[in-house]
Parts: sequence; structure tokens; C-alpha cells
Amino acid sequence: MEMNLFIAYIGIAIMVGLSGIGSAYGVTIAGNAAIGALKKNDSAFGNFLVLTALPGTQGLYGFAGYFMFQTIFGILTPEITAIQASAVLGAGIALGLVALFSAIRQGQVCANGIAAIGQGHNVFSNTLILAVFPELYAIVALAATFLIGSALVA
Repeated sequence: MEMNLFIAYIGIAIMVGLSGIGSAYGVTIAGNAAIGALKKNDSAFGNFLVLTALPGTQGLYGFAGYFMFQTIFGILTPEITAIQASAVLGAGIALGLVALFSAIRQGQVCANGIAAIGQGHNVFSNTLILAVFPELYAIVALAATFLIGSALVA
């Protein structure tokens, strides 16, 4: 039924949209800090680049979730059932929200590390480790999306 497919694609749009928005915010937060820190320590640009790019991964997770439902599970077809469509919607909301907030928070962690590096502190490795924590929850949400998709085709 076409309405079921419409509902599923709303979930996909939420998944891809919110994760992308979160990544855009996260890399902007870290990027703004990098610009300020470069004024004090332009030799650390490589470290700033890595820390600025980290929050961008959540946007990729949203796309990966869409890719799984479209290609791996193959359920985004006109034959999708109401239960399957509801599951895709739920997975989209879950992954989208988790990725949105984890990317923003990861950007804040990275921005603080960038500011400290700009002031001459050797905290790149520590910042990288601490920035993994918000990322972990986006990975868990992606894994949950995979499990939901797996259950739909079993």
C-alpha cells in the first residue's frame, strides 16, 4: 500500500535529515573553535581538522540507516506492510534524534579540546578519547536500526 511506503519514507527523511542537521551543527561548533584557536596556534591545524570532522560521522550514520533499509533489507517497496512502515518510522525517529544530539554534543567536546590545544595544552589524544563517548550512542542507535531492519525481513 502506498500510504505505508509514504510513512516509511517519512522515517527515512527524519533519519537522514536530523542526523545531517546534527552533523552540520557539530562541525560548525568545532570549526568555529578551530578558527579562533588558529589565531594562537596555527601549527596545530591538523589536530583541529580531525577534531572538527568528528561530528560529521553522525550524518553518515543517518545515510547508512537509509542504505540498510533500501539496499540490504529491501523493504522500501510499494509492498511494505503497515508494521514494517511503522518500524522504519520508529527507527528513523530514534536514529535521527540520537544522531542529532550526539553530533552537537560531540562538537562541543571537540571545541573545548580545540580551545585547549590553541592555548598550548597537549590534549589532542584526551579530547579524541572523550569525543568518542557521544559518538558511541549514535553507533548504538545505528546498530538498533540494523536490528530493527533485520527483524522486519526475518
